[in-house]
Amino acid sequence: MDLNELMKQAGAMQAKMQEMQEEVAGLEATGEAGGGMVKVVLNGKGYAKAVAIERSLVKEDEAEILEDLIAAAINDAKAKLERETEAHMKKMTAGLPLPPGMKLPF
Repeated sequence: MDLNELMKQAGAMQAKMQEMQEEVAGLEATGEAGGGMVKVVLNGKGYAKAVAIERSLVKEDEAEILEDLIAAAINDAKAKLERETEAHMKKMTAGLPLPPGMKLPF
């Protein structure tokens, strides 16, 4: 493979990376806890976009339970987002001659 071909591939990969980053930024994941009583929506960058809490949970003596459920919902949404991001990365890097175990973005 000559240097020009290698540079073309690097440029194509950079363009694909940019495209993938834009796609991932547009993703959303909804995490749930307590059988759907608490829901959290994260954007593609992992920031909370919305929180929905079933009104029956909003009781002063159940604040700790509610806090735990919110944390669990955020973690659920984050895990879903990571899986979706990984799936996008696999799709983007399909056919590229990358060494085993190499992860993108670097």
